[in-house]
Amino acid sequence: MYRFLLTPRWLGIHLFVLLAIPFCLYMGSWQLGRFEGRMDNHRTASEQTESNRTAAARPLAALLPVSTDTSGKRATATGRYGKQLLVPNRDLDGRTGFYVVTLLKVDGTGKALPVVRGWLPGTASAAKAPAAPTGEVTVTGALQASESQGSNGVTAAGGLPAGQLGMISAASLVNLVPYDVYDAWVTLDKADGSMTAVPATAAQGSGLDLKAFQNLGYTGEWFVFAGFVVFMWFRLVRREAETIRDAELGLGAPDERDAAQA
Repeated sequence: MYRFLLTPRWLGIHLFVLLAIPFCLYMGSWQLGRFEGRMDNHRTASEQTESNRTAAARPLAALLPVSTDTSGKRATATGRYGKQLLVPNRDLDGRTGFYVVTLLKVDGTGKALPVVRGWLPGTASAAKAPAAPTGEVTVTGALQASESQGSNGVTAAGGLPAGQLGMISAASLVNLVPYDVYDAWVTLDKADGSMTAVPATAAQGSGLDLKAFQNLGYTGEWFVFAGFVVFMWFRLVRREAETIRDAELGLGAPDERDAAQA
C-alpha cells in the first residue's frame, strides 16, 4: 500500500521535508541565540551600571570615544561653563520636565562638553533654570553617548524655541554653539541647586527592547513551522494511503480508482 512513497512525486516531497525541517530548526536556534545574546547584554549592562556608581571617576579623555564599555562610567573634566540650553519633554519619576544642559569648555582642548546639570519639572523655561557656576569648575558624572531619536522624548524635529534643543548630540549642537563639541555628554552625579540629578542610561542596544522579544517570538514561529512540516507530511501520507485503500475496496470515485490502479 505504501509503495507510492517511492514514486518520483513523493520522493520530491520527501526531499522538501528533509530540507525544510533542519532549516526551520536552524533558524529557530539562531533566533533563540539572538534573544539569549540580548539577555546577556542586558545582564552585563545592569551589572556594569551598578559597578559604575561606585567606581572612581576617570579623566574624560581616557574614556573617549564612548562605547558599550565606557558608557555610564564616571568621568571628570575641568573647564569653564559657557552657553546654557534646555531640553524639553523629558520624563523622570513619572513626571514631565526638562533637562538643563550647560556647555563646559574643557581646559586645553578647545572643545566643549555638554553637561546635564539636572532636571526640573514642568514646561521648559530659562527663568526656572539656575545659572551655571562661574570661574573654573571640575565636573564629575556619568559619561553618555550622543542621543539618538526614539527614547524618552528625544527628537530631531526642529521648531523649538531659541535656547532649546530636542537631542543632546554633537550634530544637534554644531549650529548652536561657536565651538567644537564632544560626541558625548555627562550627567552630573549631584545636580546643581534645587534640580534633580538625571540618572545614567544603559548603552544603546544593551536593554531588553522590542527587538529582543521579537527574536523570542520568531524562535517559536520557526519551531512551529518545523512541527507543521512534519504534521503535513504525515497527513498527506495518510490521505494518500486511505485513497488507495478505498480504491482497492471499490469505495472511491471512478477517477480515484483509476488513479490508484495506475
